[in-house]
Amino acid sequence: MEVTTMKKHLVVLGAGPCGLYAALTALKKGLRVTLVEKENAPGGLAAGHKRGGNFYDLGVHMLHAFDQEIFQDCAEAMGEKRIEVPLKAHIKWAGKLYHYPLRGRDILSGIPPVTLARCIIGLLLAEWKNRFSPEQGPTAEDALQEIYGAPLYEVFFETFTERYWGVHPRDLSAEFVRRKMPRLSAVDVFKNALQRLGLSKPQDSVEGALRFETLHYSQQGANELPQSLARQIESLGGEILLGESVNRLDLEGGVVVTDSGREVVGDSFLSTLPLSTLAHSLRAPVDILDSASKLRSKPMVVFGLLVKKERCMKALYTYYRDKSFHRVGEPKNAGLKVQPHDHTVLIVEKTCEKGDGAWEMEADVLDQIYDDLEEEGLCSRGDVVECHQLKAVHAYPIFDLGFEEHLGAVQAFLEKFQNLRSTGRQGAFTYPNMHSAMRMGADAVHELFPE
Repeated sequence: MEVTTMKKHLVVLGAGPCGLYAALTALKKGLRVTLVEKENAPGGLAAGHKRGGNFYDLGVHMLHAFDQEIFQDCAEAMGEKRIEVPLKAHIKWAGKLYHYPLRGRDILSGIPPVTLARCIIGLLLAEWKNRFSPEQGPTAEDALQEIYGAPLYEVFFETFTERYWGVHPRDLSAEFVRRKMPRLSAVDVFKNALQRLGLSKPQDSVEGALRFETLHYSQQGANELPQSLARQIESLGGEILLGESVNRLDLEGGVVVTDSGREVVGDSFLSTLPLSTLAHSLRAPVDILDSASKLRSKPMVVFGLLVKKERCMKALYTYYRDKSFHRVGEPKNAGLKVQPHDHTVLIVEKTCEKGDGAWEMEADVLDQIYDDLEEEGLCSRGDVVECHQLKAVHAYPIFDLGFEEHLGAVQAFLEKFQNLRSTGRQGAFTYPNMHSAMRMGADAVHELFPE
């Protein structure tokens, strides 16, 4: 008599890039997979949003090819819809547009000579101090000064970091610098020269910023990648439940209950939900819920503008240090198809707080954005045909000073459950780019179901 072996069932909570790739990995291992997603479309922060006749991204989301396995899987899923795009990014600094990341000549031309001399001396002093006194301070301010010296920290990082995050660097953990903020490539060139002379020690805690790379996109913007992965998941027998928010997760009983009352039974669970959401769904103890509540995220809004111009900027995106917005992207320059064809789309990003003027799209906030866009020569108020707002409550983890204790407490609680992994940007409270988040999802699947 033939015995039928039932497939192990993995339930993935959240269908962002991490959850989607985790599901694809699990299916290729021969598992049964169900994805549970609260939104009505897959993609998470990398989803495309159709408004009117056009797609708008929630920020700049393009695929890198650094992880070849992930890239090949994504390229296969996207097929001919994938577009290769050379990176071209700018930063507006000292009244001029420069390449992003800043290059050596940008530093030389962007900083007044006296200030530049102070910055170089400060950098040398920081290297000398690090060489003979390697102990690192606990704050982001300490870490930035240890890497760049006090003058360059004051010139380039201090004010912008506080304006962007709403927190002064002295109130952020040094871990923020190590995990999130890339090095200035121009400074790395100088530091590498010092290392060759034996005047500096190697520091690999902060990822070097890239100057040249190829990105991957589509005519539907960021929308195509998650949609393609979702189609492939379903073609392999996976199930995707959209519009279902997780209410309760019973790991002992092996069941997820959604807000609509739907029950999904599984053997193991992979969560990409924010840690606070996951802790509540597990009915965690009060002390764990308290720690989870202290793991804050920075909300973000995007104003997606349909503009009656063929083109507004030369770059794919530009960072601004002293405007009402922080970054502006023009995805048409990466291949986005825009209707009407003689129009373009601008993605105007701004960090905020939930409930503030930007979040509520108050008129004075929008007026300031229009004024700043016009001042930058991107478009006039009369050029804007449509304005659509996109929101993300959990856009960026905030590494408040002392966050490690709270994160450690939550993670220690979760580690007690053998059939659960929490991963991805929200699930691990970290800063992966898209391909790194996918790798985190795949690794979590291999942990749950080792060969």
